[in-house]
Amino acid sequence: MPSRRERKLIAKNRSAHHEYFIEETYECGVELSGTEVKSLRERGCQISDTFALIRGGECWLMGVHIHPYSHGSIFNRDPDRRRKLLLHRKEIDHLDQKLRTRGYALVPLELYFNDQGRVKLMLGLGRGKKLYDKREDMAKRDMQREIERALKERSR
Repeated sequence: MPSRRERKLIAKNRSAHHEYFIEETYECGVELSGTEVKSLRERGCQISDTFALIRGGECWLMGVHIHPYSHGSIFNRDPDRRRKLLLHRKEIDHLDQKLRTRGYALVPLELYFNDQGRVKLMLGLGRGKKLYDKREDMAKRDMQREIERALKERSR
């Protein structure tokens, strides 16, 4: 069985799990121009303040900034333009129905190159957290760290 290449992470939204309860995840393609893909291979991008919308039966990624390609000249596109996400019709309809429910949002989790070299986006359907939920998560994380520390000390 041939070994599969690991996916190469371009950008990760670290605050997404802090701000939202992620209920479902979807892998989708991103419609990009050639110089944008080369720029992602060269530098990367920022997806921390991005979000996705469904308008007119299509899914759009808003707020992502892809730096202009260094050797792109006139072929560089606007770095802050909205980009179309490639999902199946059934997935878009399901997400649209969920988004009409109050409190749900489409949150980009990570942007990466898959094993075939294509740019993919892990999109999460999330429900916003309240402040007390965030505090509870931080307390759980701290408790887990303490447990791991104690187990490490014990094994020495």
